[in-house]
Amino acid sequence: MTSRLPGFYELPLSERLRVAGQFAGLDDNETRPLGEFGALTPELTDVFIENAVGTFSLPLGVATNFLINGDDVLIPMAVEETSVLAAASHGAKLARAGGGFTCTATDPVMTGQIQLFVNEFTDDDRKALESSRANLIAWANRGHDSLIARGGGAREIEWRWIPGISSVIVHLHVDTRDAMGANIVNTMCERLAPMLAELLCCDTGLRILTNLTERRLAKATCVVPKEAFESRDYRGPEVVDRIVKAWEFAWHDIYRATTNNKGIMNGIDPVLIATGNDWRAIEAGAHAWTARGGTYRPMAKWGKDAGGNLTGELELPMAVGTVGGVTKLHPTARAALRLMGTPDARQLAGICCAVGLAQNLSALRALASEGIQRGHMGLHQKNLELMAARGPRVANAVAGSGAGES
Repeated sequence: MTSRLPGFYELPLSERLRVAGQFAGLDDNETRPLGEFGALTPELTDVFIENAVGTFSLPLGVATNFLINGDDVLIPMAVEETSVLAAASHGAKLARAGGGFTCTATDPVMTGQIQLFVNEFTDDDRKALESSRANLIAWANRGHDSLIARGGGAREIEWRWIPGISSVIVHLHVDTRDAMGANIVNTMCERLAPMLAELLCCDTGLRILTNLTERRLAKATCVVPKEAFESRDYRGPEVVDRIVKAWEFAWHDIYRATTNNKGIMNGIDPVLIATGNDWRAIEAGAHAWTARGGTYRPMAKWGKDAGGNLTGELELPMAVGTVGGVTKLHPTARAALRLMGTPDARQLAGICCAVGLAQNLSALRALASEGIQRGHMGLHQKNLELMAARGPRVANAVAGSGAGES
């Protein structure tokens, strides 16, 4: 089976669902939740959030053309914005001409922070922490036998001194395996806090994970042959040069970088939503990561190889999970993961980066050639036609509501 599905968008909705399910080898029971418009029961809704009164539906689509680490993958994406699915699929088609995306990910290590209030951080304090390192890790792991059996658990402890708030900040690094890991890390931090307070004879402050998961990174790369950009109006090498210049604009201008990065998250967020992951945590970590040098930069990097082909790279903190929580309880999230071949957390992280890179590639190609509005507004026309029947005031409001692309 191949994710290259020409004309997929022209098929009736029911037929698109059938083709997607057939691609992933889903049976009728597994395919059905992907095509339902109200997959949640009142009982599940009431479990997921407080004060529940109902559900809010988002369109769920399938991005095509993705070739990731040599495997064809269909990508479920839940999003309300016109042109996102088309852009991701087009970017994947361009990357496919060069062999698709190569994705890697580090071990799924999350970090928790424990704040200790001390007047000064002495050598004796440092020695006390150092000599207790093994005991602290063992104490953090207590009661997490199943996690340890799967190869996870607390791995390392570090600390740093912040004089401005008279605090030692202890970092606990935890391999959470296929879980996103927030509850695991927060539980370990709460457990360690009293032991650390006794060790340094001090009071404790906050005990919570950080969403800047710099030890849990995923990366996607691609090479797009210059010939893939050939068109009636533009030569391939010219488009490559224009894309690189567009990236350089974002590198040197924070206003451009912000819109560029919004476009990347246009691709990543819908995958996270479709799979029941915490897209807000990923957003926070991604933006912090790209500003870690003191200046806000574009998340992806674009350049040229010796042959003049376009090269792209996207590396981001990507704390995603495929077990536990909403990911396992929500029937559509379960079906979405099955549609992608049941990836583990590291594979899903790589997929997310590939989609973000494809989204950025498609948008930069459009911006560097005919402009973003031709394709975006063409797809947006269906919204206008639907809203026209409800009155010109509403139609005009929709016409001006298109969100910024990359």
